[in-house]
Amino acid sequence: MMALPGGHHLDSVTLPGQRLHLMQVDSVQRWMEDLKLMTECECMCVLQAKPISLEEDAQGDLILAGGPGPGDPLQLLLKRGWVISTELRRIGQKLAQDRWARVHSMSVRLTCHARSMVSEYSAVSRNSSKEMGQIEKLLMDKCSELSAVTERCLQVENEHVLKSMKACVSETLSMLGQHFGQLLELALTREVQVKSCSVTELECSGGISAYCNLCLLGSSNSPVSASQALVRKIDASDNIYTTESTTGNLFSLTQEGAPLCRIIAKEGGVVALFKICRQDTFRCLYPQALRTLASICCVEEGVHQLEKVDGVLCLADILTDDSHSEATRAEAAAVVAQVTSPHLPVTQHLSSFMESMEEIVTALVKLCQEASSGEVFLLASAALANITFFDTMACEMLLQLNAIRVLLEACSDKQRVDTPYTRDQIVTILANMSVLEQCASDIIQENGVQLIMGMLSEKPRSGTPAEVAACERVQQKAAVTLARLSRDPDVAREAVRLSCMSRLIELCRSPSERNSSDAVLVACLAALRRLAGVCPEGLQDSDFQQLVQPRLVDSFLLCSNMEESFV
Repeated sequence: MMALPGGHHLDSVTLPGQRLHLMQVDSVQRWMEDLKLMTECECMCVLQAKPISLEEDAQGDLILAGGPGPGDPLQLLLKRGWVISTELRRIGQKLAQDRWARVHSMSVRLTCHARSMVSEYSAVSRNSSKEMGQIEKLLMDKCSELSAVTERCLQVENEHVLKSMKACVSETLSMLGQHFGQLLELALTREVQVKSCSVTELECSGGISAYCNLCLLGSSNSPVSASQALVRKIDASDNIYTTESTTGNLFSLTQEGAPLCRIIAKEGGVVALFKICRQDTFRCLYPQALRTLASICCVEEGVHQLEKVDGVLCLADILTDDSHSEATRAEAAAVVAQVTSPHLPVTQHLSSFMESMEEIVTALVKLCQEASSGEVFLLASAALANITFFDTMACEMLLQLNAIRVLLEACSDKQRVDTPYTRDQIVTILANMSVLEQCASDIIQENGVQLIMGMLSEKPRSGTPAEVAACERVQQKAAVTLARLSRDPDVAREAVRLSCMSRLIELCRSPSERNSSDAVLVACLAALRRLAGVCPEGLQDSDFQQLVQPRLVDSFLLCSNMEESFV
């Protein structure tokens, strides 16, 4: 008796209005046919999500399978925007390589993505406008133009004609990118304006949509911006729950990426958040507001707005006021770390920071010394590390504040220093301070050479790319610090006594010890040469001839091409 799907048996299947009879088709064959119908749809979905190209950039054949659901225009914009921007970049790469077949196929795919973004966003969002419609038309026209001109290029064999057409394709691609950027920023701005108001208004009005709320605050043709709405709520109400909801919603927007942070900064989000931080009524909301500020200030526009509203002075007041909780001061330290980041070119224009730098540095050292957790210490030390890049005068301040002792003592406290990320901040400060002559004696006095030696052996625990990169930075900066400090013969002799030379040689000769990092290799070669100048007897002849005697570039090439079996 053959079983069928659903638990029925072949000899017990009753057809309505008919007598019991045997089916003349083999049951296994019928089940296989049914199975095909049941799984075909799923197979197609899987195939759509996987590239079948054999090109080396096949993983770049991006198709959004199972994108954001209906009613989620912000996520739709971000996902589609990422795909389209990636496609634009890769088309430019293939164009530079004269790979016309790939340029054309990717242009067609780009057109499909752009059309999908426009149609999907129109379907889920009620924030379209005449201006947006005009930009959408310009974008689609350029997409069609790009597809057409790249198709013609496939039929051209004359190199001179193809070269002139390449310039035309490049110009079209550039204009397409501009229109796409304009459309994306306009759409994101509108979604930010809506979402920034939605949480508070929904709570206060019992479920009115965010779009209608904007119409209540201003006309539908010129809706009140998110910043004005936020400031108006703060000014008009002492309701801490309303302010908390609004701030939390704004923070969630900042987590969506730099484009939204730029829009929020332009819309006045920095101004509104500092308004919260200047009112005692909202002291319990300071950590949340400061955390949101730190996110916004990852972009230049955020730092510019912070400077305009005397944000540095406000941060200094919070950091130096012991009546604030440790959490509040830690979040203020995070904002300082963000606005002084060496990766932001605008930090050199923070003139107000110089006026408060001594107060801020003092408060941060104290926060490091009294930190009750690793997270607090990390935020404070990161701020100090960035400030040492910001101005060399900060290193002299740290020396006067006995910061070396504070940092080195913290390294033996697992509660405060427990990750390579924290050790990265500490060794950054030591590396920048080591340019000062007096720093060497303080390092020796606090047994700092031994600590630096330990950092040369930093190993990741989890093996995640971020942690591996942090360990590489720790090794590199430890070698740099050692090289700088070894100007002092006492430091060099102490380093030799602690077998630093053998560890540096191991890092140079064994790629796995430095995770094949060229930056670590260069720093170790420089440190080894500095130590060898003081204590050449600590080296074997082969080490001296290969790692010290040749030019640095020759030693680098030798070590970077070494196989693991060399050791």
